[in-house]
Amino acid sequence: MQGIRKEFPLLENGIYTNTASSGLMHNALIQWRRQHDLEFLNGGSQMKTEAMRTQIPEVRKTVSRFFNCKNENVALTQNFSLGLNLLLEGLDRKSKVLLLENDYPSVNWPFENRDFPIAYAKIDAHLEDHIWEQLKTGNFSVLALSLVQWLTGIKIDLEFLKKIKSEFPEIIIIADGTQFCGTESFDFENSAIDVLGASGYKWLLAGYGNGFMLFKDHVKHYFSVKSIGFNAANINKDMRDSIRFAKHFEPGHLDTLNFGSLKCGMDFLSAIGMDKITAHNRRLSEKAKNGFTNLGLLDPDILERKEHSTIFNIKGDDSLHQLLTNEKVMCAQRGDGIRLSFHCYNTENDIDEVLGILRTNV
Repeated sequence: MQGIRKEFPLLENGIYTNTASSGLMHNALIQWRRQHDLEFLNGGSQMKTEAMRTQIPEVRKTVSRFFNCKNENVALTQNFSLGLNLLLEGLDRKSKVLLLENDYPSVNWPFENRDFPIAYAKIDAHLEDHIWEQLKTGNFSVLALSLVQWLTGIKIDLEFLKKIKSEFPEIIIIADGTQFCGTESFDFENSAIDVLGASGYKWLLAGYGNGFMLFKDHVKHYFSVKSIGFNAANINKDMRDSIRFAKHFEPGHLDTLNFGSLKCGMDFLSAIGMDKITAHNRRLSEKAKNGFTNLGLLDPDILERKEHSTIFNIKGDDSLHQLLTNEKVMCAQRGDGIRLSFHCYNTENDIDEVLGILRTNV
């Protein structure tokens, strides 16, 4: 992975451990965006019309291939939050929903704001056990959760979700993959997840204003989505009554700059190889976990988990955060601690340097 670091100029100015807040821009993306806007500058509406006709289908194909989802079941949305809110407008309000306590607000709030009957499972070392116990208490229609927790980095066991589907085949699993997609290989069609949404500005390295929703075939039978617009009908008045399910999430025009950026981010990761990124990120996770554990900086819930993401929330206050910032370690204060997150452009040396700073100051 050392060879890709030159694509990220910001890495010359410090150690970036804040992908959980925002992924970095890379040279290939900037070059593509400049070329796109230069063509728009000189081509005006003719350029945009052609780009919408040719580029947007290519973006959809790229998302489809990257996650192994049927092309017709990919919806391009400006972000996960918008996609989930559109989806829930089509869900029966009597549907019983299981959420996680203190999950990302954009996962929980859309359900809570619509007054669905809701129960919660606790997020700790035994997350899967808590979910299982809740599911056994009643007839839940939906389980909605983040695949990776934004505050702690706790990652749900994807094999456990398959166990849920086996025992409760009628439940719809809705997942926010914003802190997951791009960190490791993922096969949507062969997963237990029915709806997967994500924004592209974090681990997919795609900049802001783009995201997607992926659906399994049967999902359309559970949601009566009403959102509609001319773009959903492919700008064809005769198609108003024959819009496929995923296109209801694209009622208006899609910006070719932002969604083209999503394609660029995925192409960049694909060129590296998602298998290589998966292995690299797992090494980073193990090294960071061991190092933070030896310094006594991790919550016991994290220590008990068999597998963890590359997001860590370490014990620390304002002064430690300021120290890290002064040492040019870019990170974020979240919850009661300091969140550090590592991606494919990070190295084991980055972790060693962070541990060295912490070792002399905690």
